Amino acid sequence: METGPDLRNAEWRTSSYSGNTGGDCVEVAGGSSCGSVHVRDSKNPTGPAIVLGAPAWQAFLDGLH
Repeated sequence: METGPDLRNAEWRTSSYSGNTGGDCVEVAGGSSCGSVHVRDSKNPTGPAIVLGAPAWQAFLDGLH
């Protein structure tokens, strides 16, 4: 059975635009040295996280503009 990365000690960051109202936000944490980024739902911090490679993360950021 394949398992994902151990994210128990990951340093999760929430956007400064999120505010403190507990709204619909995502959190991100840096991944491995290859530039991957982990993304999770801030309302469900013990739930699943997805891993985006550097090109996919950059495409996501580019799409925010």
